[in-house]
Amino acid sequence: MNYVSHPLIRPDCIEERRYQLSIALRALDANTMVVLPTGLGKTAVALLVAASRLYSHRGKVLMLAPTKPLVEQHLRFFKQFLLAQDGSEPLESEFAMFTGDTPPEERTRAWEACRVCFATPQVIKNDCLAGRYSLADVVLLIVDECHRAVGNYAYVFLAEHYCSTAREPLLLAMTASPGGDQAKVQEVCTNLHIEAVETRVETDEDVRPYIHERDIQYIDVYLPEELQAAIVTLRELVASRLTRLANLNFQVPKPDKLSIKALNVLNAQIQQRIRTRDPSAFIAASLHAECMKLRHAISLAETQGSEALKLYLARLGAEGASSSGSKASKRLVGDPAYQRLVEIASGWKEELHPKVAIVRELVRAQLEAHPESRIIVFATYRDTVQTIVDTLTAGGIACERFVGQASRDAERGLTQKEQIESLARFRKGEFKCLVATSVGEEGLDVPSTDMVIFYEAVPSEIRSIQRKGRTGRSGSGTIIVLVTKGTSDETFRYVSQTRERAMVKGIKSMSAAPDPLPGSTPAAAIPAVTKQASVLEFTSMGPAITIDDRETSSRVAEHLHELGASITLERLEFGDYAIGDRILVERKTVQDFMDTLIERDLFGQIRAMADAVPRPILIIEGEDDLYSVRNIHANAIRGTLAAITVDMGVTLLRTKNADDTAEMLYVLAQREGSERGERKVHPKKSYRSIREEQEYVLAAFPNVGIRSARLLLEHFGSLKAIIDADADELASVHGIGEKTAQKIWDLARRPYR
Repeated sequence: MNYVSHPLIRPDCIEERRYQLSIALRALDANTMVVLPTGLGKTAVALLVAASRLYSHRGKVLMLAPTKPLVEQHLRFFKQFLLAQDGSEPLESEFAMFTGDTPPEERTRAWEACRVCFATPQVIKNDCLAGRYSLADVVLLIVDECHRAVGNYAYVFLAEHYCSTAREPLLLAMTASPGGDQAKVQEVCTNLHIEAVETRVETDEDVRPYIHERDIQYIDVYLPEELQAAIVTLRELVASRLTRLANLNFQVPKPDKLSIKALNVLNAQIQQRIRTRDPSAFIAASLHAECMKLRHAISLAETQGSEALKLYLARLGAEGASSSGSKASKRLVGDPAYQRLVEIASGWKEELHPKVAIVRELVRAQLEAHPESRIIVFATYRDTVQTIVDTLTAGGIACERFVGQASRDAERGLTQKEQIESLARFRKGEFKCLVATSVGEEGLDVPSTDMVIFYEAVPSEIRSIQRKGRTGRSGSGTIIVLVTKGTSDETFRYVSQTRERAMVKGIKSMSAAPDPLPGSTPAAAIPAVTKQASVLEFTSMGPAITIDDRETSSRVAEHLHELGASITLERLEFGDYAIGDRILVERKTVQDFMDTLIERDLFGQIRAMADAVPRPILIIEGEDDLYSVRNIHANAIRGTLAAITVDMGVTLLRTKNADDTAEMLYVLAQREGSERGERKVHPKKSYRSIREEQEYVLAAFPNVGIRSARLLLEHFGSLKAIIDADADELASVHGIGEKTAQKIWDLARRPYR
């Protein structure tokens, strides 16, 4: 076996594969997307390109991956094979790993010291927005799982920012599954400034020697009578809702053709009539929500099993019984047919769907025949994952669940640290079977996995290919797909197969695409003057805006950065944006504004912001009509707007979209920060009543907003009485805390110096 020879790569370690070297050489010439089947060494290609750039250029390499386990995996690979600049053993500080768990100050220090940084994209985006460091000296940006670079995903912002600020930019994008939609693939290429595409498929001559046989088997599963009866009841419930919708003059699908596409078409009709203020449309929206819930229940019964269905029915029952539950859930759980189904389901004492028993037997047989096997079972829903884990554990098979971070209901998710630890134990063989949701589809590097079981077929060609790529990496592997006859499983099986074939065909055509790709901007074509200007622009100081760190995924933060604002990121107690010490801005889309009004405490949220600063502002973003979003009387909406503006003294602004919001914030920050002589502590107002003057004076005290000022004035009757009162008297006023009382008392008596 021949090994790669390079001054910065550990000798006799990386197998020399002709296709990898060919791809790496091409990737050194231009921004390149590499499309390579899972298991054929995309990370090795990244290492070759990174070592070459570090050897020939002074600067850093930044490698991005969507999850912490994948970031940690890349870090381990590079640490194992990459040498220091002089060919010696690298220092620990030369490698840095940034995730959301890494404090900003620590990231800034590590960035200065490192040569290669591995990170999740949102963290780097936040740091770039906040100006913590520059990407100017990054000589290679590696984007893993690059098919995510669509919409507002952080990859899109970072690619644009990098190509416009780096002195010598080069971008390497990698994926096993770009998707079968050529328009989406082109969007990814455009967003990442891709100039060339390097592709390989398993039948290519230079790849074929490294492909291990993968046996794909489809097992037909038949539903038991109990679940068939449950599905009949659920479809009858759907039919009754569709009949009511038809009576309201909506075009509806047949109950047995209730696909997501059909429901979306129906929803479009409903939304169109909502915009015309048709009262029946609001009833229809609630019926549509019931159909969505029932369709999901049918899907669970068909493809997941009785336990998953029972748990879902229980959650619907809890939602319907809650005072905050939707009208749709309340009406559904009150239906006698639905109640009979719940009663029947409560009598199911064990899992009825044959899939669980089949999985158990498949895993048991594989481990008996090959005790050192590693097996991954993929299931879409967490409830199913837990059912499989419980069943395998009861059968004496050591296994663990692998799910995302989010925790809901009584179930706790896995932190990213726990995910990494679980994968490490799986690699070591501490347990032989991993039961995973979609979080395990991308980037799991477990070379010895020799069986993958799909609990259900998936309609996405990307997800299907990612799942299949978990086996057959270093030896032959088996892929088993469970397909429930006569259900969506069969449909999804054929959909994914068709899309996979279309994607392979598309991949082959991509490699023959003109160079550069349409819409891309070659790195060499960016004038040096433009690049230098961008770097200077990055370090310039525009008007200062503090952004709540939960807002950085929005387009608003990105556009503020593009405009040149000086951004600080921190967790704000009130509002989404702070400008100086006088202005807080709460941003809500039209939909969010109406949802918060109905489902959450909109007034409490706005009032808290209004009490915190002299100049509170509410921005409602979007061109939709406020009066047509939800089924609320127009006068109720007008009353809300009046209460916010008149009673709370909040300035209300409307913007068209996220970019318009950013430009409004930028102008506000410019005005607040402009030097027009010494700004008065209390800006001039053409008219203010005596009552307002008294409230305004008192509201200027620390920790005292308009609300607290009114409470104190109503209690004591005058400003003098408040100033003369001692701290205990002030604190005795309901709503005034001891800290605020002490601040007023202390400030009123402190000598002026």
